[in-house]
Amino acid sequence: MNILFVCTGNTCRSPMAEAILKNMNLPGVEVKSAGVYAMEGQEASYQAKLVMDEHSIKHNHFSRQINEQDLKWATYILTMTESHKSALLINYPDAAGKTFTLKEFAGKDKKGSDIVDPFGGSADIYRETFSELQAVIKSIVHRLQK
Repeated sequence: MNILFVCTGNTCRSPMAEAILKNMNLPGVEVKSAGVYAMEGQEASYQAKLVMDEHSIKHNHFSRQINEQDLKWATYILTMTESHKSALLINYPDAAGKTFTLKEFAGKDKKGSDIVDPFGGSADIYRETFSELQAVIKSIVHRLQK
């Protein structure tokens, strides 16, 4: 099973989600991340790296712009927001059957259920986003192991 996490710039939310899931070492599950509007080759943000280090989450990340190869590779494409999902589906309508917001995939999709963007925020805001990602990702593990 191949999981692709998607956010805006691929420096905060999707790299943290990728690292969280990768560090669970689920057999048969491969993980990548990309951004809808990413600049290629940027490191994860300082705060994202700080929070992952605080949780002993291994990471080595450089941002990537999403591409068609990623979409073909992915079993599931999990976006951080409804607007990321919409942008993908406008540009890649063939990905509709496997593209979900992360919370939608976890069965927690309610109005305003996007993963908050910590970009430009304090380390505490990144910690909150990390905790939210960790909780939602833990809730989908059973689905990924089928």
